[in-house]
Amino acid sequence: MSGHHDEGHTLAGWVGSAVAMAGSLAIGVGVIGWRPGIWWGLIALVAAAPATWGLHLAGWGKPPHPRSVGQRGLMVRDRSAREGHTNCRGCRLAGRRGVRARTAGTSDESVPL
Repeated sequence: MSGHHDEGHTLAGWVGSAVAMAGSLAIGVGVIGWRPGIWWGLIALVAAAPATWGLHLAGWGKPPHPRSVGQRGLMVRDRSAREGHTNCRGCRLAGRRGVRARTAGTSDESVPL
């Protein structure tokens, strides 16, 4: 790849994927014969979403737009997550509104969404 793409490799994404994969594996083992695996797997699958969301809100995820080149590393924390990302459903669900980008002719104050 040319390096112009932000593929979203973040700690939140990897942890959520790993928890969901472990849940899927446990469900598969449960289908084969270990019955508690079905329930443990379902619990892990349900837990993957809030784990990913929590890490995103803590700054270990990414905004819904491409990040700058210096912010694309796996262990780079997103400092703008505290205020909320613009157009981010996860941030809005947590009550973080983000700020709109200023357009020509607006004042220096950011207008909340």
